Amino acid sequence: MYLPSAFQECRIEALHALMRAYPFATIVTGDGGDLAANHLPLELAERTRLHGHVARGNELATLDGAEVLAIFRGPDGYVSPSWYPSKHANGREVPTWNYAVVHVHGRLRVVDDADWLRGLLERLTDRHEAGQPMPWRVSDASPDHVRKLLRAIVGVEIAIDRIEGKFKLSQNHPAANRAGVVQGLRERVGHGDAALADLMSQREEGRP
Repeated sequence: MYLPSAFQECRIEALHALMRAYPFATIVTGDGGDLAANHLPLELAERTRLHGHVARGNELATLDGAEVLAIFRGPDGYVSPSWYPSKHANGREVPTWNYAVVHVHGRLRVVDDADWLRGLLERLTDRHEAGQPMPWRVSDASPDHVRKLLRAIVGVEIAIDRIEGKFKLSQNHPAANRAGVVQGLRERVGHGDAALADLMSQREEGRP
């Protein structure tokens, strides 16, 4: 990943916060020069591992021991030069795109264990159902149906070797321009604009 120092995010809590807030990751694998990408929600476990599950027919189920790259993509958005006070002073600013991503490098382990899988499914379900008026639980399904579904999937665990974070949030601009971008995002209110503005504000305040 191209990573200018101005955009490098090294705070582990900030990286973990983005991974938890945007758990739907892309897992990239390479075998003999051929690249493949799969997409699935991942759970950050004990700060050192990622947990997920795939169908038994998924190629990841055959790649025990493989080196992988998991990409977590946070909020992103177009930045208009008209939001920069400096643009109105010198007319030299150009458009750009702000975004935040985390790359996790590690080694894959395939987990074929019904109890492990059920525990993962219960944690994922409880987390993502938490905002529902009547949260659904794995135990709401019949035991036979759950056993059937568990036989159709395998778990994947990624032992984290290293993490890279790129938070491109106008750090290469003066504070007045950064404030202008935040204001512009909040006024535009497009898809992801509010989340991107919040992330920029949190970084200004030193919060993960």
